Amino acid sequence: MSIEVLPSREALQTLDWAKGDGLLPVVVQDADSLAVLMLGYANAESLALTLETGHMTFYSRSKKRLWTKGESSGNVLAVVAVRVDCDHDTLLVSARPAGPTCHTGSESCFAQAPGNFLGRLDALVREREAQRPPDSYTTSLFEQGLRRIAQKVGEEGVETALAGVVQDDDALLGESADLLFHLTVLLRARGLSLQDAVDVLVARHAK
Repeated sequence: MSIEVLPSREALQTLDWAKGDGLLPVVVQDADSLAVLMLGYANAESLALTLETGHMTFYSRSKKRLWTKGESSGNVLAVVAVRVDCDHDTLLVSARPAGPTCHTGSESCFAQAPGNFLGRLDALVREREAQRPPDSYTTSLFEQGLRRIAQKVGEEGVETALAGVVQDDDALLGESADLLFHLTVLLRARGLSLQDAVDVLVARHAK
C-alpha cells in the first residue's frame, strides 16, 4: 500500500534534521479513531525504511539502533500517511496498529487518549466484511444482502424517531446507537464509509 505524504513528497526534502541532531519527533495517531498512540523519534534512515516497508520504524535512543515497532511482539504499526509540520521538524504519522501499541498492553501510551470511536467502528465493519468471521452479527448482515441491511436501517430509523417523540432519553440513545451501527454496515455494503458521509457534511459546511 502506498503511503501518502502531506503536504507532498517534496516536503521530505526540507526536513530540518539538524535541529534535533539528526532526529525528528514522530507523533503516531490511529488512522481510524484519531487517538494518539505514541511518541517516538526517527532519523533519515528509519524514515526511509518506514516509507519502503510500510511499517513504522523509529530510531531508538536507548538501544542506539533502528527499531521497527512490533519487531518482537508482532504489534506493528501499518503506516497510512506521513504529515510534515509547518516548521519541518516534526512528523505526524497516521497508522493502523496490529495490536496494543504500548508495552503495558494498552492501546495507547497515553492513558485514556481521546479518540473517535465511530472511526474505529467503521474500521471494524470493514474488517468484518472482508473476513466474514462466523457467529458475527455483522457477518450475518452482509450475508443477508443489501436489501436486508437497508431494511434494518429503516427499522432503526423509525425506532429512533419514536423514542424521540416519547421523550425517553435512554431509549433514544440506544436506538441512535443501533441506527449508527446499521448505517455504517449499509454504507460499507455499498463500498462507502462513514468518513465519506462526514466528508459530504464538511463540504456543505465549507460553502
